[in-house]
Amino acid sequence: MIIVQETDEAILDVLKIALEMENFEFVSILNYDQDFLDLIDQKRPHVVVLDYLLDGESSIQMCERIHEVYPHLPVIALSCNNNINEVYSKYGFDDYIKKPFDLDHLYAVLRKYIPKQVT
Repeated sequence: MIIVQETDEAILDVLKIALEMENFEFVSILNYDQDFLDLIDQKRPHVVVLDYLLDGESSIQMCERIHEVYPHLPVIALSCNNNINEVYSKYGFDDYIKKPFDLDHLYAVLRKYIPKQVT
């Protein structure tokens, strides 16, 4: 199970299609709010993917909140920032996927965190 949060509806639509093509079980949301931790509690995902916006503040705060409550839950930054490969771990993310994303890379990163029998 994957929870995918993205602020751009067109990108979210592409992600949904890509995940469906590989039979990933997922929940997608456009934005997050106070109920985001409740969603995690209900769905018990293997990994969370957060849109890392240009300033990153909202996603960094959400990543911190997730790790406070679920310290072993991997959180992946999805970003078009050129330096995301340098800053993702500094801000508590476990991994990153750069936009625009290559499907093979997207699948490889997600599979690192999802047991094979689940996908």
